[in-house]
Amino acid sequence: MIRGTIVVANEICKGCELCITSCPQESLGLSDRINSIGYRYIVLVKDNCTGCVNCALVCPEAAITVYREKKSALKARESAFVASGGLSV
Repeated sequence: MIRGTIVVANEICKGCELCITSCPQESLGLSDRINSIGYRYIVLVKDNCTGCVNCALVCPEAAITVYREKKSALKARESAFVASGGLSV
């Protein structure tokens, strides 16, 4: 499985929740904290992000940066899983 993560510019996020509804993995949620402009901001609430970039594409503030695991790191992780007796991929 491809893995990803996001970085949110908390100080410009207005918590519109467009990214939450666009995330197919349901990885995002609103923080309990409030930023300096008075909004709750987006946080990663589950560790199942695939790096699909839907959230970044719909963000009107361009407050989300998406990072994906490199293919070489993914292959190494899969190889280690198989070598440890896991199921073949």
